Amino acid sequence: MTPGTLLRLALAGTRTDGARVALTALSAALATLAGLAALTVLAVAKPPGDEWTQSEQYTNALLREPGLRPGVAFALLLLCVPVLGLAGQCARLGAPGRDRRLAALRLAGATPGQVTRLAVAETGVASLLGTVTGLAVFEVGRRLLHRPDAAGRLPLPTDVRPAPAAVAAVVIGLPLIAALVSALLLRRVTTTPFGVVRRVRTRAPWPWPGVLILAALALFATIRPIGLWYERRDVVMPDALVPLMLMAGGLTAMIGVVSGTGWISYTTGRVLHRHGRGPAALLAARRLTADPWAGSRTFAALLAALIFGAGAAGLRADFQAEAELTRRTGGGLSDPDFYLGAMDLVDLAVVVAVVIAGGGLLVAVVEGITSRRRAYAAQVATGVPRAVLGRSLLWAALAPAVPAIGLALAVGYLLIAGLMPAPSGGGYEQAICDPGQPGCGANGEPPTEWVPKVTVTPDVPWEQLAWFAGGALAAVLVTVLAGLLLLRTATSVEELRAS
Repeated sequence: MTPGTLLRLALAGTRTDGARVALTALSAALATLAGLAALTVLAVAKPPGDEWTQSEQYTNALLREPGLRPGVAFALLLLCVPVLGLAGQCARLGAPGRDRRLAALRLAGATPGQVTRLAVAETGVASLLGTVTGLAVFEVGRRLLHRPDAAGRLPLPTDVRPAPAAVAAVVIGLPLIAALVSALLLRRVTTTPFGVVRRVRTRAPWPWPGVLILAALALFATIRPIGLWYERRDVVMPDALVPLMLMAGGLTAMIGVVSGTGWISYTTGRVLHRHGRGPAALLAARRLTADPWAGSRTFAALLAALIFGAGAAGLRADFQAEAELTRRTGGGLSDPDFYLGAMDLVDLAVVVAVVIAGGGLLVAVVEGITSRRRAYAAQVATGVPRAVLGRSLLWAALAPAVPAIGLALAVGYLLIAGLMPAPSGGGYEQAICDPGQPGCGANGEPPTEWVPKVTVTPDVPWEQLAWFAGGALAAVLVTVLAGLLLLRTATSVEELRAS
């Protein structure tokens, strides 16, 4: 199969296939924009001077201070997580029709390897179109947003650009990663002339992801003792050690929570099957136990955003405790209001991530209804009311979502709680007046007073965690209700005759 033929077949198909390619390209474009924005922030050169010297060419304090720019870049990279999750959901859109098309190609003489390369090429080409579009939008936006004020200062770092190698890594690397992930996901798929056969796991999920969550919590909790160990031995800690531990711990926690949703779905299905009342609960129970890993695929991006949001809420609580310590003792943060204002931007990034993840949920719900429309139509034809099917979909979505959202918020908060100790200050003597000041003590020795030691324990941010939980549940509920609008069309008797 020549490359030209492979490209034509990859982009061919019905309107659903075109929508899948377009949505995949849109997801890749959004991920490219977030990645290039993060690289631009990291490309800002540190001005000459000590570590506290600021880049005065920017009006935003988050860009002026060198120590805060990595946090800004990390918040931008956070947006890539739900976007990539959205891309994964879009890749499943119209799966039954694509499976029939691939089976027809096998019937026409294509080999299994050629069919696999075709499916991988579709994802790679769509992602490449998206990354190139994202690069073009980034360059245009960079020129349009270059607006220096009267003093020549800029609101955004439009005076720098990422290194060409970094730009190429994003524009070319994302499609390559998407293609490799597609090939990995297709390793259990066999395309025959009679259809697509998926070799799925038959055993029940194990609660092993709990080990990953505990390992992540332990990793975050050891960061401070390791720093104290270096400090007691008067040895400089490697600059990359803490960022690597934070990244490894955060990634491990996300994998644990997302993969643990499979066990939660299976356990919830068994509980519903044993104690559920009514056909809707029993149908949802069977669906959850038959495919427990659907929850991990569906809620992955949402749970990742919630982990980061809960961690940001814990960090905000620590900053508020630092502000209280400053009020009591005069120590703590020099400008706590600035750091609290910076957390507002982090919360905004979390909200955007939840909204993007909600789009992925909507695509997943629509894909699930359309892929099972013949089964739903058969149930309606045999006398099952559509209202029962609708309630079963709500049960199947909300039953695993509630504990999974609670777990994600708890893990995100505990990561920061184990990393950040309670702020404390005082426990020393201080002079009441300046030495050498007339009338300040005898023989030049000023009088002193004892400053008692004060420890401010950060409050648990129940209100903010409740807002995150409510927003996530609302996103799940809204997307399911929106998907139910397709249920009447998907359960018509004519679907029984669909090819």
